[in-house]
Amino acid sequence: MTVLEQSGSYHLAPPPAWRPRRDPAPLLPDQEPYRLLGTGAQLDGDLLLELYGRLVRGRRYNQQATALTKQGRLAVYPSSTGQEAAEVAAALALREQDWLFPSYRDTLAAVARGLDPVEVLSLLRGDWHNGYDPRAGRVAPLSTPLATQLPHAVGLAHAARLKGDDVVALAMVGDGGTSEGDFHEALNFAAVWQAPVVFLVQNNGFAISVPLAKQTAAPSLAHKGVGYGMPGRLVDGNDAAAVHQVLGEAVERARRGEGPSLVEAVTYRVDAHTNADDATRYREAAEVEAWREHDPVALMERELRSRELLDDEGARQAAEAAEAMARDMRERMNRDPELQPMELFDHVFEHRTPQLEQQARQLRAELDAEHDASAAPSTADRSGSTRGNS
Repeated sequence: MTVLEQSGSYHLAPPPAWRPRRDPAPLLPDQEPYRLLGTGAQLDGDLLLELYGRLVRGRRYNQQATALTKQGRLAVYPSSTGQEAAEVAAALALREQDWLFPSYRDTLAAVARGLDPVEVLSLLRGDWHNGYDPRAGRVAPLSTPLATQLPHAVGLAHAARLKGDDVVALAMVGDGGTSEGDFHEALNFAAVWQAPVVFLVQNNGFAISVPLAKQTAAPSLAHKGVGYGMPGRLVDGNDAAAVHQVLGEAVERARRGEGPSLVEAVTYRVDAHTNADDATRYREAAEVEAWREHDPVALMERELRSRELLDDEGARQAAEAAEAMARDMRERMNRDPELQPMELFDHVFEHRTPQLEQQARQLRAELDAEHDASAAPSTADRSGSTRGNS
């Protein structure tokens, strides 16, 4: 439709002060995911070997945790099989003083960060709070609510910057989490404050059963960073070396005071969403098999062998180390924990609220009543004892 203006009419235009805040071009991600493996790029052999060892252990960790779930030792387990490269690279990209903010699927990242493999599973077992001390390992609690850890990461990073601490926060989230309000709020605050935080989106194709195409019409999730004024990077999430490099650059950029970054790692969730999910209802087996050809463990092993950095003996040693870890997991997870229900009220607030005190008294009364009932002899026992003395 053509609009004709009358002669001498007011011409609506942006005020003189209007201008783009910044040039968006440097913030835009590449058209294709960045990769290093198989390109002949010069890479650190020691780093590749470390990544490989952790990938092998990560794969075995997923397998063992899944088996423990089937045995009833875990209530649920969200496997990250197929995503090990992004998990491991995220942990290794950080310095000791930095913080990792994982989501519920990021158990491998927490283990690669140095946490006890069994303690990381405590939350999924339904045992004692988070299972580990977040401050000791600088790993925030594994977050079950989607994307709620992201604003927390921004807050910690902003506080560290105000205090002058050399700290960067790396926050992990899945593609489904990018549809949550917390994701957008966190990115906006981080960019406005120029907080030293890096957002890693593991785009594994599905938010449970919802494919990415039904969540967003954006060219990529990495493009979302531009709208908030931060650079977006697109990387092959199954290429551990590429993810490590991209995240390392983003972390050091944040450390220099240049603000946050959004990194999208394109990967795939080979297993179901959790052990309670039937993935065959919403995806074809051929799709899964196609992604198995891009397996992160196999990609790294192929790279190492082509560079003559790994032979059969080295692969065997990596597998044995992974099996030793799995054996320790089995032995410790097969022991029944000594539960202390009253610990539910510890570490919630520094000082208990009146409501928590009331709930604690109620639980204590119920536990005492249960103990008294189990300790008292039953009517049948008493009658049997009387007959025996007569």
